[in-house]
Amino acid sequence: MKHCLVVDDSAVIRKVARRILDELSFSSSEAENGREALDQCRVSMPDAVLLDWNMPVMDGIAFLVALRKEHGGETPKVIFCTTENDVEHITRAITAGANEYIMKPFDRDIIEAKFHEVGLI
Repeated sequence: MKHCLVVDDSAVIRKVARRILDELSFSSSEAENGREALDQCRVSMPDAVLLDWNMPVMDGIAFLVALRKEHGGETPKVIFCTTENDVEHITRAITAGANEYIMKPFDRDIIEAKFHEVGLI
């Protein structure tokens, strides 16, 4: 079973994402900021990361840059999941190493489609 780490400072978003991931037959875990997520990745690298942009402690871009420098950090498929939808933010995310980008609010169909696009399902 593939594993997805859900990184968002909103407990509601994490809960919704985990419910969708369960329906897609993924195991999942969660982190409320980039620092916590990076610590989890150092213990066990996930197959995928659903990543928020704006979070306290360490934001999504800082996490992504740090993740890609970790041993095995190039492996997870990282999908930004955020309200930041301008071209500048999307370009920064892709340049930093994101595989895809989806907008909040999201639903199962959107996550399933993006996971197909990046080869997770």
